Amino acid sequence: MKTDKQIVEALKAGRRKGQDLMVGRYGQEVFSIIARHVTDLMDAEELTQDTFLRGFSHIGSYDPQRASLGTWLCRIAYRLTLDFLKRRRPAIVSIEDSSVWQTDISDEQLEAELSTGNEERIKRLELLMDDLPPDERLLLTLHYFENRQLDECAFIMDATPHALANRLYRIRKKLYKQLQKT
Repeated sequence: MKTDKQIVEALKAGRRKGQDLMVGRYGQEVFSIIARHVTDLMDAEELTQDTFLRGFSHIGSYDPQRASLGTWLCRIAYRLTLDFLKRRRPAIVSIEDSSVWQTDISDEQLEAELSTGNEERIKRLELLMDDLPPDERLLLTLHYFENRQLDECAFIMDATPHALANRLYRIRKKLYKQLQKT
């Protein structure tokens, strides 16, 4: 099994084997990030292909000190998916909407309310997530569904871990408020 370093070296040398290895190792991971947000299979496949084409052509900018090869590819997939969704979806009101901030909710209350395993509640949460702006849905997916650490999410989303922690809190608060209404 080739290491990421060997894959990168093969890509930089222009060898087709490097491309095959990269797609073989990270193809499913990249596709799954995209497919969670892009419902049309052909669009998801095209975005996956675009991610790898961009990765191949920009391999010279990859820095193994900043992130793993898989995380770097997920960053590319995130940006392409976000751009795609922004072009396809009408603008949605930001979480900064003043009604979200009217009630002060502790972090413990949010966690208890949103982590309830009730199937009906889970379905309602999934529907509410569908109405979130693309970048908020992608953040929730990366952190909660893919169990990525905030540092890794921060690299993918080009943000600081602290800023993402704040965003996650506000998104959870928004979802909590929406759950209370339904």
